[in-house]
Formats: sequence, structure tokens, C-alpha cells
Amino acid sequence: MVAYWNSFLDNMPLSPELTASITDAVAKNFNNELAFIQKVIQYGGQRGEETAIQEEIFNQYTSRGYATTKLNMDPDALSKHPGAGKISAKHSKAPVVIGVLEPKSSAAGGKSLILNGHIDVVPTGPEELWTHHPYSGIVEGDWLYGRGGADMRAGNVANMFALDALRSIGKRPASKVIIESVPEEESTGNGTMATHIAGYTADAVLVPEPTNEQLVRANVGVIWFQIAVAGRPVHVLKATEGSNAIESIWKIVGGLKELEKEMNEQKKGRLHFEELEHPINLNVAMIEGGDWASSVPAWCKIDCRVALFPGVRAEDVAAQIEQAVQKMATTDSFLRDAPPKITWNGFFAEGYVLEPGSQAEDVLGVAHKQATGTNLESITMPAYLDTRIFSLFQKIPALCYGPIGESLHGFDERVSVSSIQRVTTAIALFIAEWCGLEDADATT
Repeated sequence: MVAYWNSFLDNMPLSPELTASITDAVAKNFNNELAFIQKVIQYGGQRGEETAIQEEIFNQYTSRGYATTKLNMDPDALSKHPGAGKISAKHSKAPVVIGVLEPKSSAAGGKSLILNGHIDVVPTGPEELWTHHPYSGIVEGDWLYGRGGADMRAGNVANMFALDALRSIGKRPASKVIIESVPEEESTGNGTMATHIAGYTADAVLVPEPTNEQLVRANVGVIWFQIAVAGRPVHVLKATEGSNAIESIWKIVGGLKELEKEMNEQKKGRLHFEELEHPINLNVAMIEGGDWASSVPAWCKIDCRVALFPGVRAEDVAAQIEQAVQKMATTDSFLRDAPPKITWNGFFAEGYVLEPGSQAEDVLGVAHKQATGTNLESITMPAYLDTRIFSLFQKIPALCYGPIGESLHGFDERVSVSSIQRVTTAIALFIAEWCGLEDADATT
């Protein structure tokens, strides 16, 4: 493997001088990059509150001379696409922001590229359990703290500053680059899906999620759903005459956990997943129910997430869930007459495998080695990634590769500062090789 990379590196069109110039350009501007990442962390913005930060991104793209567009997520168009997430009342209405940088000449000969990153974040949880305020953006040692810093506002910003590095040395991509900042990655995938439906495509895509400087080789699909149960409310002194909706939910969760066990047993023989201890996770994430401590609860609902292996259809897993819940309902005298209600309310996504051997992966491997001094390794990611939209529906090399992060979706989420710089350098070198370079105009 080492001999392969050394041979490939020797044949790279980028001269050592140009490689050094790009690396130095990232380093010289890195304080500005870090400050901007801190700024976007400090915007905060839970689901549906991303409009202000997207306006900031729009202005940043526009100031750099990109042809910039705000794209609304069309519920009707999304509902007709089999790979889109389910739209609920909580769905964000913030726009997708897209910048397009065209080459000066159509004869430049490079390959086109999408740089995609999501701007949405997950809830912070109780703020008192954080060491610093969740949106502080504080730096301590090599770590930048804050909700969304790792997942994935650092990567989103790195896309932009990688292009800045090329411009600062008087260069620009010699083929089309589309840079996308999307909401809804954490809940439906509909931000990136909207770009696909609108026709934005290229020869490859790079998504700098926090992958610890590794390339995602395989990725699960994800489904979100809610189960609601009605009970028979009575005063607690006659509890045996009622039906406790919360206790009914417990029975259903038991059935879902049995289904989770069965799904994990199907990892046998699945490349990239067989060695994982527990690749399919069914998460009972939220629960609400009841009104009064001395009343048998009349209602309860849970929100859940479950993964699925690449090649397994979301519709088939949804049918399995429905069957499992129905089976549990038949064991309960009340639920037999008042069946639980299932709502699909977010992700309805299938997984993908990045087949090895693409030129895009080779180029990224060399760029990574130039930036880090190490060979590029790959991982299996048992979580949702927007990269699946490009892999499954555009059939292009979909590269998910980004900085080192810790405590994703947890307290004290953080991203490595030095890793951000290495990844920004790798992205800039990847763009230079994949797209080719041409001289930039003085005004670009």
C-alpha cells in the first residue's frame, strides 16, 4: 500500500512548489477560518432556526464571487421522491444555500465537484451539564467546543476556506465547483435532497463530516418514527379497571428491542458490517405521556430511530416495525381494540457502500497523505450521512471525510483545531488536483 501511494504521488500533476503554496495558504489564513467557525457556532439555532446563519453563509458565498442561490425545500417535490425524509410540522423552512463557481474556460479539462456540508445541529440538552455554554465556541488547547462545532460546522466552513486558499495564491478551480450549505441533515436529509431534485450534480462530492480524518466506506440507512398509544383513564384507586398507556408502551418497546436483536443477527456475511459489534441501533429517544400522578395515563407516545443495512429497503424495515408493533398489541386486551398508531416523521433513508477504486478516492488519498503524512484509512459509519443521496441517486463517487471530533450529539461536543487545519489543507489539495487549476482574475 505504501509503495502504491508513493507511486501515485510521483505522478500527481501538482508540483511540490504548488503543494507547498496551497498548504502555506491554508496556514496563513487559518486564524480567520477558526474565528469564523467560532462565529457560526455562536449563532446557535435549533431545527427551524437556521435562517440567520444561512443568511450569513449566503453573504459569504456572494462576497467571494460565487453565483449564489437560496433554494427552498419544496414539500410537494420532496413527498414525491422515494429517498426523501417524511415532512412533519417540525420540519425546518430555512433555505438551502448554494454557491456555484464556474471556470473561465470550458476547455480547462478538470472534473466538477460538489462541496456539501450541513449547518443544522441537534439540541443541546440541559445547559448546566456542559462545561462551557453550548454555543460558546471556546478554544482550550487543541479543542474547539460547542454544539455543532464538530457535527459539522467546522467541515462546512472548511469547504469555503479551502477554496479561499486557492484564491489567495492567484488560482481557482478549472472546472465547476458547487458549494452547498444545507439544513435538515440531522432529521430528514431533505436539504441535500432538495439540491438533488433541483438538478445540482457533479463528477464527485466531498462531505467533511467529523470522520476522524478517515473515509467512510459504508453507511447505514435510518428511519424515524413515532408510536402513540391511547389508554383508559380512571382514578388511580380503580387502576385495575383502566388501561395504563405508559405501561402499554413498555410492552411495545420490548417487542422493538427483539426486532433490533433480529436485525443485528443479519450482519453475518455483510462486508463492512460483520465485524461491528452492534451496527443496527434502535433508539427509543423521547417519551411523553400522562397528565396527573393520581390518574391512570390515557396517552403515551415515543419517538424512535432505527438503522438499516445498505441494500435493505426503508419500506421493508417500516413493514417489519408495523408487524412487530401489531404483534405486541395482540398480547394486550386493551391494545387489541385500540391499536397503537405509527407515524413516520423524519428520516426514511437507505444506506450505501462506497466501492473502492474510484479516481476521486485515489486523489483524496494522496491529498490526505500530503496534508497529514499518513495513509488514508476507511471506516464503517453506523449513522446517517447525506453522502448517501449522491451515492444512491446521482451514482457519483461520494467521499465523506472530515476532522477529528468528540462527543457528537453529547455534552461538551468538540473538534480538534489542528485537525481542522489538516482537513482544510487536504480539501484544498483535493480540489486543485480533481478540478485542475487556472489563474484567478484579480477580482475573484
